[in-house]
Order: sequence, then C-alpha cells, then structure tokens
Amino acid sequence: MNAPDNTRQKIIDAARKRFAHYGYGKTTMADLAVDCAMSAGNLYRYFASKLDIAEEIARAASMRTTGQLSRILTQPGRSASERLRDFLFEDLRETFQTLERDPKLVEMGLIITTERPAFHNEGLKREREVLRRIIEYGNASGEFSVADPEFISEMIQSATLKFSYPQLFTRLSLEKLERELEGVYQLIVGSLRAGVSMTDPQRDVVEA
Repeated sequence: MNAPDNTRQKIIDAARKRFAHYGYGKTTMADLAVDCAMSAGNLYRYFASKLDIAEEIARAASMRTTGQLSRILTQPGRSASERLRDFLFEDLRETFQTLERDPKLVEMGLIITTERPAFHNEGLKREREVLRRIIEYGNASGEFSVADPEFISEMIQSATLKFSYPQLFTRLSLEKLERELEGVYQLIVGSLRAGVSMTDPQRDVVEA
C-alpha cells in the first residue's frame, strides 16, 4: 500500500470511529481533519465530501458480507435449499448484529441509500449474484426447476429485502425476524421445488 492509500485508510478509520461514536450527522470534515492531524484542505484532496467517506466505509462492509455469503457456494454436503436458507439467515444475522453493535450506522445507512442509490444497487447486485448461483446449483442437481434464475434471484431479493437491512425497516427483535424469515423462506423454496416458469416480462418485451 503506497503513501496516498495509507492516508486514505487513515481517514476512513478515523471516520468510522467518529460515525460510530457521534453519528454521521454530528461529524464534520473539520473533525476528521483534526483526528487525522491534517488540514481540512489536505483532507479534501482525498475525499470530496463526508458522504464519499461514508460510502467507502459502507462499500467495504458490503463486500465483506458478500465474501462471507459467497462461501456458502462451496460448502460441501449442502443442498440448494439448505444453501438458500444459509444465505438468507446469515445475511439477516450478520447485518442485524452489526447494526446492533453500532446503532449510529443505521443513520449513515439511510443517508447513503437515499443520497447514493447507485451505491445501494451495487451492493444488491453482488448479493444477487450469489443467489443466482445457488438457484443454478439447484437446477443442475434437479432440486429446483427455475426457468430464469437471474430474474427469480432478483425477485427473492425483493421479497426478503426487509431481512437484509432489518433496522432500516423495523424494530422487531432478531427472534421475531427469524420467525418471519422462516415463513418467507418456506414459501420461496416450495415454489422453487415446484418449478417457476416465469421470466422477466420486461426482457421479453425488449427481445420482441
């Protein structure tokens, strides 16, 4: 890692601590400059705004989560249904526990989702790729019969989005969220096993 990268990481680390302790809204670029022992002008050489720093923090967290979820794809002795359940419940528990440990990150997450929708969609796309591969694994093993894995993975993600970012949507306990997720999972996996012939209607229109 070269010197500029070291400085960027120093800023990110300082911001992560400040956001977790004081909250995103109460942190200023001047505060971060002091924490990093640099001038505000120098800080702006690395990040144009506080939101850019928050986005980097959130991106790193999102990529770590996706990396953990991707390991589900290589777990031996797990059926596609079991891998799908592992994916949904691990995603719920990891995010829930992270936000419980650092509740002020909920504020930051809401702001990033509102101000940077493209970033939010980037994270969803990474996780959706893991879902698609689980469905394709189920198709290959004969456990599932899904005509359009890419579209169905998007629909599963839409149906379970509440459980991916729980504290952004609700204040239910983890126990109650897991009860709801189990019900949603049973509905989904039942459909996948029965055969889902639906495809993306917009893709059909474009191809026509």
